Amino acid sequence: MSHVVTGGGRGVGRAVVERLLAAGGTVVVIERDPAALAWVAGHPAGDRVVPVTGDAADEDVTGHAADLAERAAPLRGWVNNAAVFRDASVHTAPAAEVFDLIAANLRPAVTGSATAVRRFLEAGTGGAVVNVSSHQAARPVPGALPYATAKAAVEGLTRALAVDYGRYGVRVNAVALGSVTTERHDAFLAGQPSTEAERISGELARLHPLGRIAGADEAAAAVAYLLSADASFVNGVTLPVDGGRAALGLDPEAH
Repeated sequence: MSHVVTGGGRGVGRAVVERLLAAGGTVVVIERDPAALAWVAGHPAGDRVVPVTGDAADEDVTGHAADLAERAAPLRGWVNNAAVFRDASVHTAPAAEVFDLIAANLRPAVTGSATAVRRFLEAGTGGAVVNVSSHQAARPVPGALPYATAKAAVEGLTRALAVDYGRYGVRVNAVALGSVTTERHDAFLAGQPSTEAERISGELARLHPLGRIAGADEAAAAVAYLLSADASFVNGVTLPVDGGRAALGLDPEAH
């Protein structure tokens, strides 16, 4: 079988790709930044990992990725992981700028889901879509309005697609991630003075009842489960993968 993973060059997306490759399938990786796909050359999976450079919000790009996946094996899963981490406040930025930032995170999920659903319907075999959301969809952190708004919409999209296409064997679910150890997170900490990096790490541990943030592989495991036959009756669900952060509900700005 084959899968498509958007934003699969780094972080959680890369971890999802590696887990799916380890299961023996073909994975088409969509990534906007060509440098994030440098690892594909020489990968032990060989031609089972297929890079596509482009914008996951572009239907031509997602259509091409679907073509490549179907050429290799029946398309069974699609992961909408691509995200943009840039924010703006409504009291300082034009509303159009804020909306554009919301769309930058929502459009790839809509485009990827539409491509996947169409291909699943055409094949008549069904399939699974997993949208990567965030704990911020339910509990935004200060200063992250566009991102939190987009992720809330992604979760609504997930439920609506599940209702519309479940009868055709298409399952659509989401994972709501807490903080995750990724290259981006590590680079952020590396750019802080050591005492500040220690303080931030301590605060993040405090926000997660398990006392730490997730590894990218732990997030990927949840995505892989929702794609798998083991989740054959799981549809329209947003699965928290946050170590209990949403259940605890601490304010990250509280001291």
